[in-house]
Amino acid sequence: MSSFNTILVANRGEIALRVMRTVRAMGLKSVAVYTDADAASPHADFADISIRIGEGPAADSYLATGKLLAAAREAGAGAVHPGYGFLSENAEFARACAAAGLVFIGPAPEAIDLMGNKAAAKRRMMAAGVPCIPGYEGADQAADVLAAEAARIGFPVMIKAAAGGGGKGMRLVRQAADFSAALDLARSEALAAFGCGDVILERALLQPRHVEVQVFGDAHGAVVHLGERDCSIQRRHQKVVEEAPSPAVDAALRARMGAAAVRAAQAVGYQGAGTVEFLLDRDGAFYFLEMNTRLQVEHPVTEMITGLDLVELQIRVARGDPLGLAQNDVRLEGHAIEARLYAEDAAQGFLPQAGRVDRWQPPGGDGVRADSGIVLGQQVPAFYDPLLAKLIAHGRTRADARQRLMAALHDCVLFGPVCNRDFLLQVLAHPQFVQGDITTAFIASHFPDGLAAPVPASIWALGAALMHRAEQQRCAAAAGGVATELLGWSNRGSLHSIVRLSCNGETQSLQVSEEPGRLRVAGPGWQHRVTGEGEALRVDGRRADLRSWRLEGEKLQVATAARIVTFTRQRASAGTASAGQAGQVVAPMHGVVRDICVAEGDRVAAGSRLAVMEAMKMQHEIRAAAPGAVAAVAVRAGAQVQAGQVLLEITPQEDDRT
Repeated sequence: MSSFNTILVANRGEIALRVMRTVRAMGLKSVAVYTDADAASPHADFADISIRIGEGPAADSYLATGKLLAAAREAGAGAVHPGYGFLSENAEFARACAAAGLVFIGPAPEAIDLMGNKAAAKRRMMAAGVPCIPGYEGADQAADVLAAEAARIGFPVMIKAAAGGGGKGMRLVRQAADFSAALDLARSEALAAFGCGDVILERALLQPRHVEVQVFGDAHGAVVHLGERDCSIQRRHQKVVEEAPSPAVDAALRARMGAAAVRAAQAVGYQGAGTVEFLLDRDGAFYFLEMNTRLQVEHPVTEMITGLDLVELQIRVARGDPLGLAQNDVRLEGHAIEARLYAEDAAQGFLPQAGRVDRWQPPGGDGVRADSGIVLGQQVPAFYDPLLAKLIAHGRTRADARQRLMAALHDCVLFGPVCNRDFLLQVLAHPQFVQGDITTAFIASHFPDGLAAPVPASIWALGAALMHRAEQQRCAAAAGGVATELLGWSNRGSLHSIVRLSCNGETQSLQVSEEPGRLRVAGPGWQHRVTGEGEALRVDGRRADLRSWRLEGEKLQVATAARIVTFTRQRASAGTASAGQAGQVVAPMHGVVRDICVAEGDRVAAGSRLAVMEAMKMQHEIRAAAPGAVAAVAVRAGAQVQAGQVLLEITPQEDDRT
């Protein structure tokens, strides 16, 4: 038995705050660590003790074992909870905690080592009778050997980082010609994320479901499973929407998958919270994918249907308490769905975003839970994962849970960094999701370009009306004594103004006319009439579902139930400079330049790889939009750059190499 009353949470954001809430509810004290970039983060404010550990980059802070252990000593902590990500699946960190006399709230280092290496884990699972996907897990990592093994397995194949997960170091290769470049990227990303460039290969199942089973083990030999979660809605191999139970799993299949997951945990003497991930084929066959030796991002859906606090169970098991839960005690009640709110632009290839939180209104209501890690005024940095919050809804049926989650997203408002709220709504409303007929190919098949719908004319009309009225109020204040209603009136009839707005790369000149009790807004081929005041605005008599709006300078942010958009007013004197002039290649987001793939004077074809950037732990290729010659290289590998910063200059040329 281990005794401790103070726990250091070696993490940040929403998971740090979520762990600390349970720590406080158990009558224990929490210690937060934070960086300068996270100084205004709510986890630092919530904790009983908060300790600064660096400026911003994760390598010098949340991944710096020495700083974390020093913070634990300073605070008098007796245990460390790693959350997820960062060092949560790092066996050396777990060993360092033990050497420092700290209880690591997680499995034994040996289990982390084994299950963290995909090759070794797969071999152990096959020995334990857990079904596995055919592939290559060998120690020989020579590029020619891997290429030959890929050919033996047959394309398409999946390259995966052997030492980690979360979609990092993973590439789908459909044909042999693409294998070498994909291998280089996967290795580079794996080395940056996990410190190891080794990979494994697996036969790619192109349209499976991703179904995982939550397991728990204690120091007394008990292991149980808490049902499954369906995590098939993914982009770039990272989960977006999760639910429990899976709509594709019946009681008999649940029993088989649960038994396999328990065997997997028993095979490594597992203690604490773990997740055994499977790929489920349409024929009902399932295959071991990996085991995450930590708490999962999506653990709240399991909590919602079981009524259990998984963090509390983790802490009790880490103290040496018996699990106190037999398999027959586990009851699954209702259905729960979670949506991850990311700081990313779904209309621009899901590029990660950064910036100040100008407004944050999380939803509430019966059966709705919001786990967030942001507050008003906070800067969302480019150093870390783009996850901002998780919205979870529970209902008696899957349909109930889906409707509650959609209502929660309608009420959710985030101004500042572009987020994926509108995309989540489109996913939840898609007929195939409604039917539960989903696979890991869902987003790529139905939303290949991300956010599908353009901003509707009715929202352009709202933006113009709000901007027009704000201008009226400004003029009224400056005029001194002139009634607001007279500012739009003339004895020749109603006056009109031209409001020129830009949104998502599109600019429209909108005519706003004052009419009795309303505004008429006319755009290219359309017109709408706007009535009402404040958030009770109506467009053509229909409620606009305006949740919030914010005007700062020339920037207007508008949130309706369906869309969050940012309009920029273009004054007559203002130019329309784009982020990059013709021939310039600019950074699409804040991040670090990992590689410059060309040199001055090189000829490039359309689609040629020019550079590789890393932002929020993912690597992104930057490719040439048209053929040309490299006129200048403006940055070096390793440089930290801002969105819109010029990386290279390309002199356009005809491609005569056809």
